[in-house]
Amino acid sequence: MTDKRSVRVSKFLSRHLRHSPGRIGLRPDEAGWVAVEELLAACARAGLPITRAELDQVVAANDKRRFAFSDDGTRIRASQGHSIPVRLGLPPAVPPPVLYHGTARSALPAIEREGLRPMRRHDVHLSADPATALRVGARHGAPVVLRVDAAAMHADGREFRVSDNGVWLTAAVPPRYLRRLADAPPASRR
Repeated sequence: MTDKRSVRVSKFLSRHLRHSPGRIGLRPDEAGWVAVEELLAACARAGLPITRAELDQVVAANDKRRFAFSDDGTRIRASQGHSIPVRLGLPPAVPPPVLYHGTARSALPAIEREGLRPMRRHDVHLSADPATALRVGARHGAPVVLRVDAAAMHADGREFRVSDNGVWLTAAVPPRYLRRLADAPPASRR
């Protein structure tokens, strides 16, 4: 499969497994799982036929590990980032002392007032390293990386979970736990 097709398939799967499964006739269970065979049939009906081999390749090769198969390989779901109601069943976890969040510079005034909120998603997404946060922020404009005092948040009783692909999740990050890193250099867009 070409890189261009792989990106197209990955974006299509992200859109429909995270945000709009009904548009292609899918009905995920409460944990976000859909049968692989149903997904493949729905993709074909929607005009993007995908083979099981292509699906396996997209799941295995995705650098962000956006998708996960069930242990028996018969079901698939997005690892995190849903705007549809799902319960991923992720247990609470003790975060590292510091986490990072990448955003657009234009969002800073609202973040300074209100902190980080999940917006259309279920949780705020945090990265374990500033480089990943920078890449995320660059998708939205001129990037800024925020340092999150996860140790203080956890000590104050805030809950964290970590998704199958290593993204840290929390309900919100109040402004007092945030510090802006030095202005990040422009990141190359992918």
